[in-house]
Amino acid sequence: MTKSDQNQVLRLLPIAVGGLAGCLLLANRLLTPDLTNAQSRSDALGVIVSAVLILTGLLWQQVQPRTPERVDLIGEEGFELDPDLPDALKTELAWASHLLLTNTVTRSLIVWYDGNILLRRGILATKREITIGPILQRVLDKQAPVYLVALYVYPGRIEFDYLPENTQGVICQPLGKRGAMILAANAPRSYTRQDEKWIGAIADKLENTLMECMPCMLSGIDPRT
Repeated sequence: MTKSDQNQVLRLLPIAVGGLAGCLLLANRLLTPDLTNAQSRSDALGVIVSAVLILTGLLWQQVQPRTPERVDLIGEEGFELDPDLPDALKTELAWASHLLLTNTVTRSLIVWYDGNILLRRGILATKREITIGPILQRVLDKQAPVYLVALYVYPGRIEFDYLPENTQGVICQPLGKRGAMILAANAPRSYTRQDEKWIGAIADKLENTLMECMPCMLSGIDPRT
């Protein structure tokens, strides 16, 4: 039994116990020909307790958050790195993507910089090219991440056709004004505040490495020399 199943059982337990107790009280009342004052008071108390249990269960259904439903993203698992990148940058990208894929709900990851896709890893969509849409452009202009907690409710989701088609949540994290890291999750509302801070810290580290390596690569200079 999964953790979400266990939580569901716990939420339903007060309703089940309250309903069972109420049925037993009713059966006892119907099968007892002569009621004493003490039994009447006991039955009244039992009805109150049963009602409180049922009400508690109903409140738990509303108050306690349910674990977001996860899906299997549509696509093929893969790991693509731009072969022209310096070895130091390849290592950095591989390290960062591994951390994000194994320690967060991220299931697909793209690093885009200077109009080029440097890395794709995880569950990959068929389309490879990235067209900058309004959401990604806003991330680059404002230099602030955007978290789409439930992608399917946003009309702008059509710009993310380079991600698996059933992606549930997306974070667009800027890498300076020249690029972005795009993370796709398999469950809505699944990134925590701590995840967002950690993703931002990794993005800052990647941005520094990119700023050091990319000018050298474009000019044909080996950054190790």
